[in-house]
Amino acid sequence: MTVKILLLVIIYFILTATHLPLFLQEKNIMAIQIGQPAPDFTLRDTQKNKVTLSEQKGKNVLLLFFPLAFTSTCTKELCITRDNIAAYNALDAQVYGISVDSLFSLGKFKEEQQLNFTLLSDFNKTVSTAYGAIYEHFFNDMDGVSKRSAFVIDKQGIVRYAEVLENASEIPNFEAIQKCLKEIN
Repeated sequence: MTVKILLLVIIYFILTATHLPLFLQEKNIMAIQIGQPAPDFTLRDTQKNKVTLSEQKGKNVLLLFFPLAFTSTCTKELCITRDNIAAYNALDAQVYGISVDSLFSLGKFKEEQQLNFTLLSDFNKTVSTAYGAIYEHFFNDMDGVSKRSAFVIDKQGIVRYAEVLENASEIPNFEAIQKCLKEIN
């Protein structure tokens, strides 16, 4: 009898843990909170190299999730970042753009826009989901597209800034992001 109860408790916790991100998304609750350790991940960049967040410890990191390469607002956001990369470098911040696009389309996008920071492909949507930065349903029946979001992670791997935008036509608050980076330096 005790083994059955234990198994039921374990199954309950597994089901709760695997469905928690979906529950949080449906309730529009940001999954990532300031002060918590940033969820670790490994994604491929446009050169097919693996980039692991935990290997960036000792550096401040700015993660910019964006819906889709080659769209107007995404291009605007990433070009603003490109044009201000010196400010991020001065604040000792490693910048990563993340979307669910393939690494091949991100490579072409990076080349065409002359982006001077790393783009990462979250093609399998695991990182966008872990960060609570994914649209369950986007427009034109596209499911599982990254929400425009920004996260600042300090040198110890702790989230210091989190902004998840519901409206894909808005861009992150870059002034607040830079202020946060100045404060943690």
